[in-house]
Amino acid sequence: MIDQFLNYLRFEKNRSMKTVERYAQSLCDFERYFKGRDEELTWASVDADIIRGWMESLMDKGNTASTIGTDLSAVRSLFRFALSRKLVDKDPAHLVTGPKKKKPLPQFVKEGEMNRLLDNEEWGDTYKDVRARTIILLLYETGLRRSELVGLNDDDVDFEARQLKVTGKRNKQRIVPFGEELATELQRYIEVRNREVPRLTKALFAGKRGQRIGGETVYHDVKDNLSRVTMLKKRSPHVLRHSFATAMLNNQAGLESVRQLLGHESLETTEIYTHTTFEQLRRVYKDAHPRGDTL
Repeated sequence: MIDQFLNYLRFEKNRSMKTVERYAQSLCDFERYFKGRDEELTWASVDADIIRGWMESLMDKGNTASTIGTDLSAVRSLFRFALSRKLVDKDPAHLVTGPKKKKPLPQFVKEGEMNRLLDNEEWGDTYKDVRARTIILLLYETGLRRSELVGLNDDDVDFEARQLKVTGKRNKQRIVPFGEELATELQRYIEVRNREVPRLTKALFAGKRGQRIGGETVYHDVKDNLSRVTMLKKRSPHVLRHSFATAMLNNQAGLESVRQLLGHESLETTEIYTHTTFEQLRRVYKDAHPRGDTL
């Protein structure tokens, strides 16, 4: 049956040889597994528990969730083919759920690194330098998305109440507070902007010609300056959003408060940052405790 299915992939579905060979490897592996459990078993008689047992054996061998997912996809495809050709009378694979892929923890810049960057006296007085520092400080102090920062207008900034009116995903608005340092920096930036840039738009952050700043400009301003203090591979504006959330939780902010500030609809989305802070605690423990290296 495997040969029939592989010929179907190759000649009827025009799948690449690489795909056919990968599926062949998975299917032969599964067949060896169930034959090893019971020589009498066939593709027509295996059940969902057999498939789950095979997946567990793959996990025990150290295979990743992604690899196991590909193996399971091959078995599912074969059963769909076999059922359509009446080679089997049931499809046990559709009852089996693949392992969840482990999401990578969000990367963040350490508080000390951010302090070193923002407190550095080497920042210039040019419009570009003042704008870049203001953008980085705003992203780090408020956790805004890049698109949310780009969309800010002057009248979205309330200096008296020290808060921003932010338009997030699906045009949902939220209010985000900010501190005295950011208020001072924003006022300085606006003063420089109004002196050196023509006002062609209501945008808070503008390019040299007066147009609303683009997302690519924000990205490069952040990446170039974060490179001065961190070796992270990712040095994007979103890393500053992660850094904001991690710093808030590390300093005793409540999870629900952080969710609202970030504009997350679900608390589950915010909870990933608790894993980040736990990993930080794990590293501190491992480095500080006399027997921590046994962790």
